[in-house]
Formats: sequence, C-alpha cells, structure tokens
Amino acid sequence: MAQQFNPQNIKKKTSILVFLKGSTAPLVLYVENPQELYTELNQLMKSASAVLVEKETQGPIKKVCFVSNQIAAVAMQEEQYV
Repeated sequence: MAQQFNPQNIKKKTSILVFLKGSTAPLVLYVENPQELYTELNQLMKSASAVLVEKETQGPIKKVCFVSNQIAAVAMQEEQYV
C-alpha cells in the first residue's frame, strides 16, 4: 500500500543558490532570511569593486567565504519537505 502524505505536513524552505565562475555546481545556502541575502548578493554583483563575502548558514554548509567578483549568478529555490 502506498504511503499517503497529509498536505498539512508538507513544509517549504527557501535556499539561495550562488553560481561561482569556473565552478560546475552552485553553493546551496540555507539562511534565516533568504530574500535579504539574495538582495545583498545581487547588489554585490552590480558593484565594480571586489568584496570578500563571508556568511554563516544553517544547512550542511556551516560557513562560506568567496569574493564577490566571482559570482556569476544568484537564484532563490523553494523546496518542499515533510
């Protein structure tokens, strides 16, 4: 018999994907306020000066550091889990 999931038990979490130049896979970052991080990284991409970005996160990656001029793209991803 197939297991049935109660739709009320399905939760959503949002992650930020940071695509770095020369990297094949993005960094997947889970933070308290993903919209704020997305906006911050988006602004850093527009800046002409390179800035060191260091963040503490809540997912498997606990701490990350990269240079802002190495960001190729940023995305927000919504995931469902039980």
